[in-house]
Amino acid sequence: MASISILGRIFQRKPVEMIHAETDRSELKRSLGPLNLILLGIGCIIGTGIFVLTGHAAAEWAGPGIMISFVITGILCAFVALNYAELASALPVSGSAYSYSYASMGEIVAWIMGVLLLLEYGLAASTVAVGWSGYLSSLLADMHIFLPPQLTAAPGEAVKNAAGVVIAHGVFNLPAIVGIAAVTTLLVIGVSESATVNNVIVFIKLGVVVAFIGIGAFYVHPALWSPLVPAQVPAPPPGTPMDLPHQIGQALWDVITGAKGHRYGLGGVIHGAAVIFFAYIGFEAVSTAGAESKNPARDMPIGIIGALVICTVLYIATCAVLVGIVPYQSLDNPAPIATAVNQIGIGWFAILVKLGAIAGLSSVMLVLLYGQTRIFYTMSHDGLLPSQLATVHKRFRTPWINTIIVGVVAAGAAGFMSLDALSDLTNVGTLAAFAIVCASVIYLRITHPNMPRPFRTPLFPVIPILGVLMCLFLLMSLMAVPATRNFFLIYLGAGIVVYFIFGLWNSKLGKGTLTPEVAMAPMGAPHPEP
Repeated sequence: MASISILGRIFQRKPVEMIHAETDRSELKRSLGPLNLILLGIGCIIGTGIFVLTGHAAAEWAGPGIMISFVITGILCAFVALNYAELASALPVSGSAYSYSYASMGEIVAWIMGVLLLLEYGLAASTVAVGWSGYLSSLLADMHIFLPPQLTAAPGEAVKNAAGVVIAHGVFNLPAIVGIAAVTTLLVIGVSESATVNNVIVFIKLGVVVAFIGIGAFYVHPALWSPLVPAQVPAPPPGTPMDLPHQIGQALWDVITGAKGHRYGLGGVIHGAAVIFFAYIGFEAVSTAGAESKNPARDMPIGIIGALVICTVLYIATCAVLVGIVPYQSLDNPAPIATAVNQIGIGWFAILVKLGAIAGLSSVMLVLLYGQTRIFYTMSHDGLLPSQLATVHKRFRTPWINTIIVGVVAAGAAGFMSLDALSDLTNVGTLAAFAIVCASVIYLRITHPNMPRPFRTPLFPVIPILGVLMCLFLLMSLMAVPATRNFFLIYLGAGIVVYFIFGLWNSKLGKGTLTPEVAMAPMGAPHPEP
């Protein structure tokens, strides 16, 4: 009987009505309108993906086909965004996908989602901080200010000069730690002030990206786009060209088995889509602001879809200009856009690009850490994490203890983990979380068909099913890397152990202390026992 009781508790679902009640009585200040939400999404999306990882994906995997990779990932994210928009309008809560999972699939799935979101937001912020450090170091070097190379990279990571020669090995990444610390301080002060700073930064980096597209278009050499999809490496034996069905079959086999023969070719384009998936992380960060949106039912879908559409168009145009100026083989460096600007001989614009990148990456760190703190805030309120994480500062009205802890963890990862390791783990966690979100839409449509949905995912159930399948497809591509797979499985297993040690026994829903009356009380207030 005990096993049945525990089994019932771990799959217990948080009533949708209770989630609505909590939203209505949230202590968090409702200060974000539709424009704030769109800019919040753009501020998170345009960052390390376009400023750093695009060059690596083009040089190592897709070639000029990186444009196709962005289309593939953009389509996937469009499917996921439509599902997020429905859930965000129906359940406008601060916990984002965590709360959606709690209402649909049960507490254990919600906990797993929370663990995955720590990879998506927390480690993503660390990843961005590493890219931010690279651009800052480059800009300071232009000003003849040179940081010790040992303090600009993770322990043991090779630091190279402009000629590609190793000049030192990292001890820790000091600029990345400083960047996370500055953003954490701003978030403690307050979301309204943070949103204002974010809006200014977003306009700066949008201006840089648009200027790069506009100016760079005059220096594009169309010959560099050909062949759009370079031959596979290793290439097929002479006299046995691969037709399209064969390429598709080979790409699927490579992804499933983890074979290394899909560099370039169609398989390379697909793997490139998985690598640059990080470039799109951020549109769903809008959904974490549900409790602070003025009119979430209307504004959340506008913020999510609006940010995704604007960024997708900018990404494809940027890639077209980038690989049209510089041969894709030369783009595997931390600052590919600056490399392209240097190629056309506009020195002052290279400086401007670096400034825009630093500003842009700052806003991404801001939004990612913001999202992570709001997820922990909601999990703490539910009893799955210590109650101190839901403590709201009396003056700033922000979850300040939670924010400081998240900042310390993110700073540690940024200072002591490499860019490749951080980005791969972030992508794995995000793809798994996105698959669960798409499945949640299907579940809630079946179990709560009459729940008010100001926005409904079109072509149901086709869009949610395609979202799940595409997420799993790209996830398999990343899990083919042993180091990524092993870390992810160990991390996920450890997270589940923590749930059974702490979360299961402290869950307010499981203990019966999270009642509609408690849900109607302010989130930061003490909750009386029934």
